[in-house]
Amino acid sequence: MATIRTSPRPARRTPRRKLRTRYGSGNDYFGSREQQTMLNFRVRDLDAMLTQLRARGTEVIGEVQDPEGVGRFGWAADPEGNRVELWQPA
Repeated sequence: MATIRTSPRPARRTPRRKLRTRYGSGNDYFGSREQQTMLNFRVRDLDAMLTQLRARGTEVIGEVQDPEGVGRFGWAADPEGNRVELWQPA
């Protein structure tokens, strides 16, 4: 016969660790401090994609960044105002 537990086990407490990354809470990389995630889309031609988004009335955020050896990055806002990242690989 199986034993049925009538009360849940107490939850294990794990120590909270501070996220040590430039993308964690406490900065505005995601667009706002409240936004906890960001979609990243790989695109073939970042300039063409940003031009298309602007033509359709989408807010394009900031300037294109081009870190050496990584590719090019641009950002836009979705209809709810969340930042979305576009990446053209190197």
